[in-house]
Amino acid sequence: MVDRSFGDLSLAAWYDALNPWGPGDDFYLGYVTSARAVLDVGCGTGRLLRRARADGHRGRLVGLDPAAAMLVQARRHGGDIEWVLGDLGAGDWHAEFDMVVMTGHAFQVLLGDEELRTALRAVRRALRPGGRFVFETRNPGARAWETWTPDRVQLATDADGGAVRVWHEVERPVAGERVTFAETFACATWPTPVVSRTTLRFLGPDALSAFLHEAGLRVAERYGDWARGPLTPTCPEIITVAEAGS
Repeated sequence: MVDRSFGDLSLAAWYDALNPWGPGDDFYLGYVTSARAVLDVGCGTGRLLRRARADGHRGRLVGLDPAAAMLVQARRHGGDIEWVLGDLGAGDWHAEFDMVVMTGHAFQVLLGDEELRTALRAVRRALRPGGRFVFETRNPGARAWETWTPDRVQLATDADGGAVRVWHEVERPVAGERVTFAETFACATWPTPVVSRTTLRFLGPDALSAFLHEAGLRVAERYGDWARGPLTPTCPEIITVAEAGS
């Protein structure tokens, strides 16, 4: 689960352990390796782009993230990848990329209609004609937030034997498209737990398509899970591949 709390340097160091490589990463990696120039919006620690480079990608790779602490982790690994601090307004990119990706449900932090429109317009400007924007958002029909309860504790460990526990608590009642929750991180060596409050927006497929169309992006592919299963009313994901018009 991606949120702004990883702007904290101590938490950013734990990001990859708390979010191990999985089927979603494999899905995106296939798209990234097929494109000459890629912009990863909300790149976090840069794991996806670093893996693409290690697997032989020789084109341009740019990682963009608003959290300086995350980019500290990304830059520690070296390599010839561009790391940019900020949001989509930070780069004046015009038809420079064949692919823009937005992973880790980062799309859901775009809460307001105008914020979302501004972001999608920036994505469209950054793409060459025919370029693709690939992202995912949780399907509201699956009601994932109902499982975000304090009794479901995630544990991550590092090579030195350190451990961090993470749990969530949703603010109720949940009404409309937005879900707000507290995320707590606890470690025995920290003086106190770190608690962040995050709001995510759950948009359905029709609303997503309308926003994309308004920005000049056409839905080319859509899936309900990382195995490319069909989009159903209760599938876990809405995975979208949108294409930029000419």
